[in-house]
Amino acid sequence: MLHKILILDDNQDILTVLEEALTGEGYEVVTLNYCEDIIKSVQQHQPDLVMLDFLLAGINGGELCHQVKTNPLTSGIPVVILSAYPRVLESLGDYGSDAFVQKPFDLDKLFSTVKHCLDEKEHLQLH
Repeated sequence: MLHKILILDDNQDILTVLEEALTGEGYEVVTLNYCEDIIKSVQQHQPDLVMLDFLLAGINGGELCHQVKTNPLTSGIPVVILSAYPRVLESLGDYGSDAFVQKPFDLDKLFSTVKHCLDEKEHLQLH
């Protein structure tokens, strides 16, 4: 089964790199550089996993993660937060995210994090 990943980042270069890398690994990728309503976007695209940049224009990705994880319609979807500032996450909590990947990211770590989150989601659905 082809897993779909929704990525939200306001840096187009990062979106391009992530899309190419994850598509190359066999994932279907949807990228957004702006999002007015994360729940609506998640419902529209039906991803198996969401990746959010932590620092976005107007809102932080942690807040969006919290919205996804506390909404009953989307709470089962794994969320990975991406950030060049890991200390921000340490000081503010993880917002309920399933994983954190530091920028600049190591692609092998990124791939293993995505695979782990998707495997975990499937395992939970089976039980």
